[in-house]
Amino acid sequence: MSFKTSINQVRRNITHSLTKNIGATKLNSNVKADFKNVLINRPNHRLGNLLLITPLVQEINNTFPNCKIDIFIKGGLGPIVFKNYPSVENFIVLPRKPFNELINYIKVWFKIKQKKYDLVINIDKGSSSGRLSTQFANADFKFFGELNEEIVQNHSDYKHMAKYPIYEFRHYLNQLGFQNLQKEIPTINIKLSDQELQDAKEILDQIVPNNKKTISIFTFATGAKCYSPKWWNPVYEKLTTTFPDYNIVEVLPVENVSQINFKAPSFYSKDVREIAAFIANTEVFIGADSGIMHLACASQTPVLGLFSVTIPEKYEPYGNNSIAIDTNKTDLDSMIAMVKNQLRG
Repeated sequence: MSFKTSINQVRRNITHSLTKNIGATKLNSNVKADFKNVLINRPNHRLGNLLLITPLVQEINNTFPNCKIDIFIKGGLGPIVFKNYPSVENFIVLPRKPFNELINYIKVWFKIKQKKYDLVINIDKGSSSGRLSTQFANADFKFFGELNEEIVQNHSDYKHMAKYPIYEFRHYLNQLGFQNLQKEIPTINIKLSDQELQDAKEILDQIVPNNKKTISIFTFATGAKCYSPKWWNPVYEKLTTTFPDYNIVEVLPVENVSQINFKAPSFYSKDVREIAAFIANTEVFIGADSGIMHLACASQTPVLGLFSVTIPEKYEPYGNNSIAIDTNKTDLDSMIAMVKNQLRG
């Protein structure tokens, strides 16, 4: 572990110990709940974590159609992910390296305080910055995201990072006297436009023959989540022999590396929405737990998410016939059988 990593870990541990008891969910019985301005706190820069907020935004839109939403995040991906969400009005953005931009960092915290919100929602109960920003915000109603055993017992999929904020939000509204009319949990959705889909289709047609449907694969991931070439090469060979009537295209990471040594036709882009639209033009996506896996899910494409070290119950793809595969318990033939089922629809 590097010195910088060690320092950051110590800093996180100290911050968490200082903030773990900050705030409690605020039910203000003296104020009528009329949610027109909501702040969602998720001070994180990772693509996957931002995409996992999209179901909650949809839930708020469905429940309060005229509500405007601000999102407290880190980094610059927010306007890209929520481009086609007209209800999302403003982004309050923390710099990714606060100690290098200390003045801007302080200004952001004061910006949170300036606007009066009807409701503030903290997404990650374990986030020190999330709890602090919820406490600091000016609102009559605040939800810090405490664990609720009643919700846990009633929903077997409560652990999922995209789902538990919605279950908690519904429970919170029930306590305020709102009737819960929503049943299905919204899917992760980046809301691609018709033009984005058409432009990506033209790119796909330039890479592989358009007389075949396409399977997309993503062979990269960060750290221990990344499968080795020794694992991926047999998978790729099996896909090509089992599905000769399909194109196999590799979606490359920003690092422009391939665990199959670029054997397959490949697609490279740094444009998040273009990558999502490209995957949306394929029949199924296969890849390890990563931001690109969540992006594939957000494109509304069936996803086979590969898990070996992270917990599927927290991050598995869902909706659109997507499934998680625990590769510690699943052999290659069984995985190929799952791909067949996905392609059958």
